[in-house]
Amino acid sequence: MNTHKVAFIRCEHFNAAHRLYNPKWDDETNYQIFGKCSNQNYHGHNYHLEVKVIGFINPDTGYVIDAKSLSDLITKKIIDRFDHKNLNLDTKEFKNLNPTVENICKVIFDILRPELDKDIELKIKLRETHKNYAEYPG
Repeated sequence: MNTHKVAFIRCEHFNAAHRLYNPKWDDETNYQIFGKCSNQNYHGHNYHLEVKVIGFINPDTGYVIDAKSLSDLITKKIIDRFDHKNLNLDTKEFKNLNPTVENICKVIFDILRPELDKDIELKIKLRETHKNYAEYPG
């Protein structure tokens, strides 16, 4: 009997522009809080995404999850949705939600979670820069 869970991690990337901005504040306050990230003309990142699924190994396949299926799911639900987009302007998810790396990470989790078997745990790690990343364990 397989009693230990194993993590499988799929790495992907996408490029997107955004502006960190709170519409309740004036431009000066936004700049004080968000710095250059509140540039009115936006700025971009090369995001590195790690999707970690944790579960029991299927004795028939030897997989926790099929890598190709997971890759296809991430491409369809995340990459196609956010890659080469202005997150503030081109996506419904961030029309009214500040696209911080923390919020993007949680949104990705919320999109993928319903697509996976309920017995599989999901954790998302999103690297925005070499120095900054967020993790969302669900």
